[in-house]
Amino acid sequence: VQLQASGGGLVQAGESLRLSCAASGSIISINSMGWYRQAPGKQRELVAVTTNGGSTTYADAVKGRFTISRDNAKKTVYLQMNDLKPEDTAVYYCNAGRVTAWPTTRDYWGQGTLVTVSS
Repeated sequence: VQLQASGGGLVQAGESLRLSCAASGSIISINSMGWYRQAPGKQRELVAVTTNGGSTTYADAVKGRFTISRDNAKKTVYLQMNDLKPEDTAVYYCNAGRVTAWPTTRDYWGQGTLVTVSS
């Protein structure tokens, strides 16, 4: 199983970016897909996650600005980031939770994509 993330880049404050993450491999099911981020000198933190049941969770810092969505047929999760702020600068990691790909069920991480927001 592999997760391929894309869409990061350098933008100015107030602009938008859209991240994508596609899962590939002999996947039977994926329970959740989401995004985490890690800024320099800080721990990795949850940004947003969506589950099979349709529930979504957002970090307080991004509520109202970021939107997570998922295309189950494509095994792809998206993160629309609007009104970006310099404090959103981080490496963004895609996560797929409780992925069943015989013979295991486990979590997977993508390689990370850098988002830089200048003031």
